[in-house]
Amino acid sequence: MATVNVTDESFKTDVLESDKPVLVDFWADWCGPCKMIAPALEEISEELGDKITIAKMDIMESTGVPAEMGVQSIPLMVLFKNGEAIARKVGAAPKSQLKEWIESEL
Repeated sequence: MATVNVTDESFKTDVLESDKPVLVDFWADWCGPCKMIAPALEEISEELGDKITIAKMDIMESTGVPAEMGVQSIPLMVLFKNGEAIARKVGAAPKSQLKEWIESEL
């Protein structure tokens, strides 16, 4: 399953009301590290697609949710489970570390 794009308008439905965990990657087009981890997140989404949804939120296009969540540094990945943020990871990391972190939190 490929990553999905989430906006301020779809956040409640796509993330908070999801029946499975959702990892939201807060990113921006000008962010080099964000671009570096994007392919890894796509691959992880394919590998773990039945266990988790991986969503991307462009903080320049959707500013409400990132402001509410206090996003100050990107890339920021926040794992939501049952509508609650249960884990956060700031910064880029190799795919193996990202996947290990996600699996340890599921």
